[in-house]
Amino acid sequence: MKILVVGAGAVGGYFGARLAQAGRDVTFLVRPSRAQHLRSEGLHIVSPHGDLTLQPKTITAEELRDPFDIIFLSVKAQALDQAIKDMASAVGPDTMIYPVLNGMRHMETLTRRFGERTVLGGVCMVSTDLDEQGRIVQITPMQKITYGELSGEITSRIRSFDETMRNAGFETELSTSIMQAMWHKWVMIASLGLVTCLLDGPIGEINAVPYGEQTILRALDECAAVGAARGFPLPQPVTAFLRQAVTAKDSNLTSSMYRDLKKGAPVEVDTILGDLLDHGREHRLLTPILQAGCVRLRVYQDSLQSAKA
Repeated sequence: MKILVVGAGAVGGYFGARLAQAGRDVTFLVRPSRAQHLRSEGLHIVSPHGDLTLQPKTITAEELRDPFDIIFLSVKAQALDQAIKDMASAVGPDTMIYPVLNGMRHMETLTRRFGERTVLGGVCMVSTDLDEQGRIVQITPMQKITYGELSGEITSRIRSFDETMRNAGFETELSTSIMQAMWHKWVMIASLGLVTCLLDGPIGEINAVPYGEQTILRALDECAAVGAARGFPLPQPVTAFLRQAVTAKDSNLTSSMYRDLKKGAPVEVDTILGDLLDHGREHRLLTPILQAGCVRLRVYQDSLQSAKA
């Protein structure tokens, strides 16, 4: 199957490179400057699973003509509208769009533009970042993608998708409850992003100070309560895993939002925290820590906009 990776950054670049390494037909949709950089420098992966340097196939929006079988969509929320415009020519009647964006807002945007049948549900679990040399650095060994039809059906096309993704150097899961999986990830990344950004430090540093652990657990409870109110409660094993992860005293664990914050880059406050806060308000939940995190990051976001003006 022909795969178009939209977003050759830390996440899309990583999984796209692994798929290409495994012999899949992968093309990266990039801007002309990025295409030139990749042609001259290659795509570099630094990973505990083995480093990789790849000369990837690239294409620009202006060159895009024919539909692809799979579109692996991995962009930040603020880049989604432009990505939709850029990739529109690649979407045919049988194309499957596999989005791995954070939160849930993108699902409505994509189904409204391309129709429900075209869009799969997706969860991506990986911790990667771009270093100063433009290399994709995998921070932890975790690397998994989960996918499924929004209806939960096991269709012939999702089986074909599964066959394409399996045995490509990372863990995969074909899910019959992908919406639940997406909500569970949302609660997890919102909790981690909330505490690390609001309290300005890795998990271990927060837990090292008085009331740090209690604050983290309260934040987790707030986010989990929103998911439960929407009909997606965290299973007990997931809750236990998260509570253990966020209370580790020696942990260097952070979040992608925190890393963006420390770089002075835009953060996905509205799609990760803001939407969750709105869902909580609809159900009359009190979420003061979640609200404080939204305020803190929206102030930060506004300061970035002011600096550009």
